[in-house]
Amino acid sequence: MYPRPEIVSEQEWRAARSELLRAEKDHTRAADALAARRRRLPMVRVHTEYTLHGPDGPVRLLDLFAGRRQLIVYVFMWHGPDHHCSGCSMFVDNIGHPAHLHARDTSIALVSRGPLHEILPFRERMGWTLPWYSALDSSFVDDMDAGDGFALNVFLRDGADVYRSYVTTARGVDRLGSTWSLLDLTPYGRQETWEDSPQGWPQEPPYAWWRLHDEYEDRPTP
Repeated sequence: MYPRPEIVSEQEWRAARSELLRAEKDHTRAADALAARRRRLPMVRVHTEYTLHGPDGPVRLLDLFAGRRQLIVYVFMWHGPDHHCSGCSMFVDNIGHPAHLHARDTSIALVSRGPLHEILPFRERMGWTLPWYSALDSSFVDDMDAGDGFALNVFLRDGADVYRSYVTTARGVDRLGSTWSLLDLTPYGRQETWEDSPQGWPQEPPYAWWRLHDEYEDRPTP
């Protein structure tokens, strides 16, 4: 039998829970402050004309935005069809329905340094629908700090100009996976009025934009 937490009275449990709750609230406020700093992080323009490959042929990084102004790209570790990364797979399993990200003008895609004829059957096996592209003939994976592993990058588009705003890897990825935590990584955040964002950032009240994933209507990018 495994060890277990101490068993106490209801009163003692509530006192201990209240003490922990104060620490949890401090953690939430610290995370909010960190997200506010992230929304003010400067960006760097992407000058390289990367060519990636999808089911319909070659695409540019700009095409991955699908007309939206923000883009999250997860570089999925790829070491061949017989060595699927369980960690990357668990991360993708936990990504919410992309309609919620789309409602915040944000696209999400997967990229791997592997051939499409290996990638797409695995995507079908896993039951995933996120767009997945091959960077086999591109320096994209290395340039995005993934190396032989994985990384999550965020981009912002201004017309045809693409800017890299954020990257994280290792333990910076395993805490992610919900719509809200992914949006917290983007330049515009959740775009809700409670957030500490720079003047002029798009914002509206929380809850107001939330929908069932099949109830959203596409909004044109300004």
